[in-house]
Amino acid sequence: ADDWIVWNDSSTSITTFVSPQPVEATDNAFWDQFWADTATSVQDVFALVPAAEIRAVREESPSNLATLCYKAVEKLVQGAESGCHTEKERQIVLNCCRLLTRILPYIFEDPDWRGFFWSTVPGAGRGGGDEDDENARPLAESLLLAVTDLLFCPDFTVQSHRRSTVDTAEDIHSIDSCEYIWEAGVGFAHSPQPNYIHDLNRTELLKLLLTCFSEAMYLPPSSDSSNTNPWVQFFCSTENRHALPLFTSLLNVVCAYDPVGYGIPYNHLLFSDYREPLVEEAAQVLIVTLDYDSSTSSSPTVDGTTTGTAMDDVDPPGPDNLFVNYLSRIHREEDFQFILKGVARLLSNPLVQTYLPNSAKKIQFHQELLVLFWKLCDFNKKFLFFVLKSSDVLDILVPILYFLNDARADQSRVGLMHIGVFILLLLSGERNFGVRLNKPYSVRVPMDIPVFTGTHADLLIIVFHKIITSGHQRLQPLFDCLLTIVVNVSPYLKSLSMVAANKLLHLLEAFSTTWFLFSAVQNHHLVFFLLEVFNNIIQYQFDGNSNLVYAVIRKRNVFHQLANLPTDSQSIQKGLQRKKKTPEPISRTNSQDGVSMEGSRPAAPAEPGTLKTSLVATPGIDKLTEKSQVSEDGTMRSLEPEASQLSPEGNPPAALSDGELWSGEASHSRRDRRRLSSASSSGHWTPTPDWVMSWKSKLPLQTIMRLLQVLVPQVEKICIDKGLTDESEILKFLQHGTLVGLLPVPHPILIRKYQANSGTAMWFRTYMWGVIYLRNVDPPIWYDTDVKLFEIQRV
Repeated sequence: ADDWIVWNDSSTSITTFVSPQPVEATDNAFWDQFWADTATSVQDVFALVPAAEIRAVREESPSNLATLCYKAVEKLVQGAESGCHTEKERQIVLNCCRLLTRILPYIFEDPDWRGFFWSTVPGAGRGGGDEDDENARPLAESLLLAVTDLLFCPDFTVQSHRRSTVDTAEDIHSIDSCEYIWEAGVGFAHSPQPNYIHDLNRTELLKLLLTCFSEAMYLPPSSDSSNTNPWVQFFCSTENRHALPLFTSLLNVVCAYDPVGYGIPYNHLLFSDYREPLVEEAAQVLIVTLDYDSSTSSSPTVDGTTTGTAMDDVDPPGPDNLFVNYLSRIHREEDFQFILKGVARLLSNPLVQTYLPNSAKKIQFHQELLVLFWKLCDFNKKFLFFVLKSSDVLDILVPILYFLNDARADQSRVGLMHIGVFILLLLSGERNFGVRLNKPYSVRVPMDIPVFTGTHADLLIIVFHKIITSGHQRLQPLFDCLLTIVVNVSPYLKSLSMVAANKLLHLLEAFSTTWFLFSAVQNHHLVFFLLEVFNNIIQYQFDGNSNLVYAVIRKRNVFHQLANLPTDSQSIQKGLQRKKKTPEPISRTNSQDGVSMEGSRPAAPAEPGTLKTSLVATPGIDKLTEKSQVSEDGTMRSLEPEASQLSPEGNPPAALSDGELWSGEASHSRRDRRRLSSASSSGHWTPTPDWVMSWKSKLPLQTIMRLLQVLVPQVEKICIDKGLTDESEILKFLQHGTLVGLLPVPHPILIRKYQANSGTAMWFRTYMWGVIYLRNVDPPIWYDTDVKLFEIQRV
């Protein structure tokens, strides 16, 4: 037990501390030895204070642990009061910071201790020891307020504005911290001189804040959204006088960061980068403060038509969480530009790597950035519209597709796959996203996908095909989401390449085999999605899409087989038998993959032994989205109220066309999906003729059958007349053909827009804390403590 005291070689042994005999709080000589030494780092503190010792003190001499926490907080409060003018004071503050970072997780893991920081310490009044205890602050509040004061402490964490040493030191209580924002950007034009000592001190304080907020990791996941984190709640309330400058400092530090070393290749090799740890810590603190369930809030979403600025008085007061409130009120174009450029620059960083090896520092916090981008789009609709207003959105899309493609075979990165898909689902609910995808794709980021010439839409479809056909099993729940995104953008796609067209038909072929359709209760939904994609393109973008039309004609037998799908028991059984011979859910044969792009590496599975954290299940697509119909003038109206009024027998109201019920089908099929694996081998459920008939009769095949009826004889005639086997002649014919007046009346465009719900809010909480847990390994703040929010698993 002696190692606790290696701090200084005082003869007082730590055994005094662990012994049940309480040490008086007034024994300053005893307590000061914990933070007096000058040469410790946070890593030293973790090495000197082993977990077993902390737990022993917690069990055997709780009053000493309580006193230690109280005294450490008292030292931070004193440091904040005095302004930390001497080196000695700064050292004490940093040591208390490190000690609390070490101890707090062990306080949180024990339910009996969890309320400790929210109790008041006798005699610790808000203005000195003499007044009544009613006025005392809970220890947690004193700790948080001291840390926020210390984050704007001249000469410790911010540049002093004093002209000379003769001036008296600035009074920490009278300074306006808005003048000390850490970096230029949103709401602040002045970029302070970089000072790596200040960066290091800020990083240590932010680490302590993050540790305070991490109480959330020690509670099991619950769908109860009223379960707010008291630390975050207080920190983001009006009690924190630095809330605005802190929010702005964190956001600006992240968005202004340029890991390439100020634009000079290889610059990062010349000096150690002190900014990066601060940027990572800032990003993590920021996303935790923004952990807020927007589905329960009444704050209205801004649609594209509202006038006025986001800071207008007419706005409702908004959430009590000031960080969420500030984020939702950013509205200046130049602020949006700064944020979007910064996030895009950082997300593209791993892609830049591949041109000049090692020319740029490779950042590791892309998952935190994706959560931040998600929060920005979810809480600030004006930002979302800004992102989609120009082709800048593609600077976010390409890195996301890169991450999705790269992580598809890696079980430890399932969370990354989900958040990437969620962001694309959110963007795809807006018409502009589909329109932007028509921009030609010319950047050649080496990716393990077939070479193609085309647009960003082609890139998206080819990557999605790759995920579905060669990702690992645990991605199956994402298939609905991936295809919903393709459906949402399909009415706007002006011309698909032959490669992408073939990929879509290959997916239809794979999903419409009888064994796949009959082997799980929701598998037929995927066929409906794909048919909807083909219908949208044929009805709304026929002119530029001869490649797709040609692919449909070539694979016409797939559509005929679907129209003639057998529904008798014997055929269903036979279809299921066929499955046993083909274990892979989707074969990669006849997908004509072709050569992968030059310089790309195949997507690799996780290294055995890689740690990963478990995630809660995500809601089904019917809970994740709500249907909107696009009217002729381009505005959307929600269809949800009608769709939810199912008659008692469960039949859809007449207002819905019959192709539509399937995706809002009774939600029990979603629960089944959780229970059944996609293979449904457990035998809970068996397909029946009635069940097959119930959805087969709704397959939206009319448009495609009509197209085949008109075009197939014409294409066959050309081939016979000219002895053609050459695709280009047929494509030329299809390019100039027209189906005007021959197709059924175009159906209205249906868009499935993401809607906030408590299920995804809980998913984001577990994902975010899982990322933070795994990324904080030096020092390993939460490692080997009894975390309840997720499980830590080895691949």
